[in-house]
Amino acid sequence: MSFLSRIMVLKSKAHFSAGVNARPGDELARSKFEGARKRRTGQAKSRVVLLIVSFTTVYSVIGARLVQFAAAEPETVSSILPPDRLMASRPDIIDRNGAILATDIRTVSLFAEPNKIIDPDEAVEKLRTVLPDLDSRGTYRKLSVKTSHFAWLRRQLTPKQQSQILALGIPGIGFRPEKRRFYPGGATASHILGYVNIDNHGVAGMEKYIDDQGLADLAAVGMTSNAPLEPVRLSIDLRVQAIARDVVVNAVQNFGAKGGGAVVLNARTGEVLAMASAPDFDPNNPNEGAAEGWLNRMTNGTFEMGSTFKTITMAIALDSGKVTLRDAFDASAPLHIGGFTIHDFHGQHRVLTVPEIFQFSSNIGTAKIIDLVGIETQKEYMTRFGLLTKLQTELPEVKTPSQPRVWKKINSITISFGHGVSTTPLQTAVAGAALVNGGRLIDPTFLPRTEEQADEIAKVVVKKKTSDDVRFLLDFNGSKGSGRAARVPGFDVGSKTGTADKVVHGRYSSTLNFNTFLAAFPIDDPQYVVFTFCDEPKTGEHGGTISAYTAAPIARDIIARAAPILGVKPKFGEDASALLVSY
Repeated sequence: MSFLSRIMVLKSKAHFSAGVNARPGDELARSKFEGARKRRTGQAKSRVVLLIVSFTTVYSVIGARLVQFAAAEPETVSSILPPDRLMASRPDIIDRNGAILATDIRTVSLFAEPNKIIDPDEAVEKLRTVLPDLDSRGTYRKLSVKTSHFAWLRRQLTPKQQSQILALGIPGIGFRPEKRRFYPGGATASHILGYVNIDNHGVAGMEKYIDDQGLADLAAVGMTSNAPLEPVRLSIDLRVQAIARDVVVNAVQNFGAKGGGAVVLNARTGEVLAMASAPDFDPNNPNEGAAEGWLNRMTNGTFEMGSTFKTITMAIALDSGKVTLRDAFDASAPLHIGGFTIHDFHGQHRVLTVPEIFQFSSNIGTAKIIDLVGIETQKEYMTRFGLLTKLQTELPEVKTPSQPRVWKKINSITISFGHGVSTTPLQTAVAGAALVNGGRLIDPTFLPRTEEQADEIAKVVVKKKTSDDVRFLLDFNGSKGSGRAARVPGFDVGSKTGTADKVVHGRYSSTLNFNTFLAAFPIDDPQYVVFTFCDEPKTGEHGGTISAYTAAPIARDIIARAAPILGVKPKFGEDASALLVSY
């Protein structure tokens, strides 16, 4: 028997001997020991199961969150609006006939996540192959901030630029969808429409008006959406607007003028059918016209209107009852008042009737008429006509007129022929409309308005008889006076010219003029008023620089081209001066 076998036999005997010799107490102890061991084993198993369940639950939650983060759009740290508000729509702007003036188009903007950019130098170098005007230093600084999670690099890319940048394969570069405002007509109606900023918020013109009506407030609290909004319809007729701008821009260029402007106003409703101011700008790229083009001279510039104000003075004198059309005044010699001399540019050196004072634009005769009326009456009427207060209309860019702090006699006299009070061209046109439409002042609007709606807000400022007399004077001057330069055959244009010397360094210049022209047609029953101006022309038709050769041709060309579009039927073979018969 081997050694190992003998050992196993001895162990077996020993165990048998122990069992035979075991006592009852030992059996009880062993039973207790076995019970305790089983309990401990059960508790250990329970703990293991609980631990497994706990770990499974925790890791399931972590996994679910990871899946959620992977599926969601990466969160960006930015001061800009979130994507849904970046995509918020602005309403289209359309003209009175439904032609689109402004609309939104989809575009994308380029951004970077600097914390994911591996090599800023290489990224900038690659981007400049597509965007050569990219600011290298500024872009490098943005990309080098490793704690940053978001930075705009270029807003509003073209589809071609987007595809080219995608082909570069730069990590950490992405695109966000946005909307860009587009103006199909470019500069055609720039001063009416205004423009928006990079975030599609209205900055000027009717764009800002729309925001001020509540769109901006809704956007600020995130209540706008990507859904199309109801278009905003304007009173503008795009066809007439294009004509007005074309004529004004050409006149400024041909006459070497500092600026020019025109407005076509519905005399019965106050609707603005067209308004142009040059220089102007393209709202698709407004910064290019920032130097001069942003100034809307029609509403945000105030000027001394010159002799067109004689229309106002005649209306005041006639309505007050102090003067009639049959009266006459001595205009044979200059007037000397307080160290100032009042003289006539086209002096006749004789007694002039009231229509002749208007026809020859006599400063002497006008001064004597207003002296008869009185300062307080003059001031009250001018306030009534809205010429001394800020114009009320939708456009935000409206300047307040200026007037003397104290009206003395010399002020009253110079104001009577258009010096001493500065107003905006549009409000002068509005006052002119009131003097030919039966005496009703109607605030201008760039939104559609019916004649019934206009009647509800109209203010009677002069008697209908006064309005008839003013129409006679405008017709008389249009056919026999300085307004002949704008007499369009068939359309019976009544008018008044105005040539005002400009103030330079506190003194009136003899070489710089601000020329205006007030016209209404057809003058027997005016439907439209046209007001034009030409600022500091260097030349004009026939080489002249006064209103008859500069501002008047602007009105003539607009009326000749726009009147048929507006539905005004020409009258041939009739003497438009038939109004003279009644006088």
